[in-house]
Amino acid sequence: MNQQSLFARLLTYLAFQRSIGFGLENIGLATLRFPRLIALCVAAFTLLCIYQLPKANVDGNLMRIYANSGHYYDAYQRLADTFGTFENDIYVLVHSDQLTDPQILEQVRNLAFDLELNDYAIGTMSPFTLRKPDGSGGSVPAVPEGMTDKNQVSAALADLQQNDPMMRNLITPDLTGVVLIMFPNSEMTRDGGTQGMLASLRQLAAQYQTDDLQIELTGPPIWTSEMLGAAVNDQIRFTVYGFTIGAIIAFFALRSFFGALLVAATPFVALIWSVGTVLMMFGSFSFLTIIVTTLVLVMAFAESMFFIFNWLAHWRDGTDPSDAVDKTLRLVGPATALTTLTTLVAFTSLYFSPGRGVEEFSLAGAVGSAIMFISMMTVLPLLLKAALKLGFKLPKAPSLALNAPIPFAWSVARKLARPVTTLSALAVVLLFVPYFLIEPRFAIEDFMAKNSSAMATAGEIDTGVGGVAPIYIRVPMKGNDPAISDADFKTVRTVHDILENELGPNKVISAASMNNYTQSGFSRAQVLDAVGPFMRRRFVTDDGTQALVTGFMPTILESGRLADIVTSLETQIRAAGIAGAEVGGFRVMTTFATDDIVRSLQVSLAVSVLINIFLIGFAFQSLRIALVSIIPNLFPILGTEAYLWLSGSGLQLTTVIALTIAFGIAVNDTIHFLSHYVHSRRDQRRDHADAVKETLFRIGGAIVATTVILCTGTIIVAFSELPQVALFGTLFVLSLALALIGDLFMLPAILMAGGKFFDPLGRLRVRLADHQPKHVVAIDEM
Repeated sequence: MNQQSLFARLLTYLAFQRSIGFGLENIGLATLRFPRLIALCVAAFTLLCIYQLPKANVDGNLMRIYANSGHYYDAYQRLADTFGTFENDIYVLVHSDQLTDPQILEQVRNLAFDLELNDYAIGTMSPFTLRKPDGSGGSVPAVPEGMTDKNQVSAALADLQQNDPMMRNLITPDLTGVVLIMFPNSEMTRDGGTQGMLASLRQLAAQYQTDDLQIELTGPPIWTSEMLGAAVNDQIRFTVYGFTIGAIIAFFALRSFFGALLVAATPFVALIWSVGTVLMMFGSFSFLTIIVTTLVLVMAFAESMFFIFNWLAHWRDGTDPSDAVDKTLRLVGPATALTTLTTLVAFTSLYFSPGRGVEEFSLAGAVGSAIMFISMMTVLPLLLKAALKLGFKLPKAPSLALNAPIPFAWSVARKLARPVTTLSALAVVLLFVPYFLIEPRFAIEDFMAKNSSAMATAGEIDTGVGGVAPIYIRVPMKGNDPAISDADFKTVRTVHDILENELGPNKVISAASMNNYTQSGFSRAQVLDAVGPFMRRRFVTDDGTQALVTGFMPTILESGRLADIVTSLETQIRAAGIAGAEVGGFRVMTTFATDDIVRSLQVSLAVSVLINIFLIGFAFQSLRIALVSIIPNLFPILGTEAYLWLSGSGLQLTTVIALTIAFGIAVNDTIHFLSHYVHSRRDQRRDHADAVKETLFRIGGAIVATTVILCTGTIIVAFSELPQVALFGTLFVLSLALALIGDLFMLPAILMAGGKFFDPLGRLRVRLADHQPKHVVAIDEM
């Protein structure tokens, strides 16, 4: 009996006696009750986070984003562990119209040797470091030394370019350029050492740069360095601009300088907390988690603006300003808690998608959302109470510009409720078409900084020689012969030809590339010994159990085309009866992993939408509330996906993340609107139409102000040097703008069109604030 009674009481609480914020607003009530203790906790945690700030850094390793993302990530890891890869190599493009001049050629040779002696190099590959068998058991330079005549040089380079498969990828057909490849020491480039390596290489290049000799660097480490620099610059700019713009908008909205400071103070603290917490959790930011700080900043600005907007409204209504803080916290706090929960759901839904980067982003975003809420419940009430003690005066009424759309929105809801509702529902249904048609897309250039000189250099290499985007095929060998047995060589030759048929002639290197030497009478062991131990391991393992075939693709290659290449290769290899061969590479891994991640994120987005709609209905204990929230909250997401489909951008990693998080934030205004509407119906005893009007005029200006702050604070992201980040900002702003239309025009119209259907909302029994509604009926009394 006692157990039944306990269960009944628990069920009664969950169903009726809790607030719509599930009691989380009690954090704010504790702040009002124990201000000194909470202030001490706030100060201590702020100091702890400030202590972390000097450690702030961004990890530029893209592998961190794709780690644990599936089969192709595992294949790439096996490949890198076995052979090493060309993914972290530095490509030096040397161009000269006088390359066949013996003196110019010797300068390039000296550059190649200095590159090999660089402290950061563990090996190099170039026409000057490569050797070929001399026929007597030794080897000689592939590019003869001591040439004194241009014709000699021209003949030697032309012979290598035309007859040596490896040289075709290092010497341009017109004999005006050569490519030198440096293999960095991974131990020295770890933990920020890449910047020192690049500085050393640029200094070396500058020593040889002349009017007759142009030297350009490219390769993944340089691309990543450019991305890292752009990401750090973006974050500094976003933080400064976002904070400044938010404060300026708050100033014009509230028409008070000190009011704007109060709005800006809490986001500032939330930003410090979020940066410090992410650093404590992960040790550094990634290209994804760095976005979280901007999101926390703009979300905190929006919620702070909404809180103060309501506080000042109560003050203007005649409530004592100190009591108005309490009243606002008790009324707005539960709705703010529910909006935080919906944002948490949006972030948490991402956690179950593959890839460490998405997992970290999910955790960082969820923690950032919680931090934002806690700062709202602690820092803001303390600041408002302190401001009143310091003599803060009631500002003028809010700017008329904020309320300008409100009368029009009410006119539409009152006069055109049914047509607007019908059109809204039809629009949402039609927008499902592009939702099902849109496809994932991956392009490496979307991750690179705009106007990247290194990418331009990579394009020149693509045009002139083999390219800098490798694709690998790991081939198991049965003979376990480091010199490659005849049977295994035949297998390598078959795979080599399959890959070359896909990429084109002279775009593949492997042990089979040396066939011209073996046909001249040299043994495979002699040829492999001649290339040196480092390069030898790029062709065959020391134990002779595996061989590697490497192809070079264009740097910029559409993801669909790459996927087709990989599928074709795997099909042909299986048809050739070669078991255990594995296609891999960074581009392969990122293309297929992105596809898997994006499709998983699409599911996460759908799950997030369903859970949040259910959560809203459960929080209010009303199916009608859940139903009325569907159209205004689906419209911005589906509308943004339609934009992606029409623009041909496709679904990318950051775009789905943007959609998921934008949905979680866009729901916030809907919750605040419905919370005020129900409060007006139930506690203020207004009829249905009057409650819609009162809610629209009461908080419409706050909805406009928060959306403006969110959009203007985030639109800065759209100007990022990184295309993925720029697209994130564009989609985020578009989603929020469409959400504003949904909340100001669709939601009131749907409520008005529903008429008597929404009458029961005036009898909801769940708490909106800190008091018990009059209509609560305990379960054991029913």
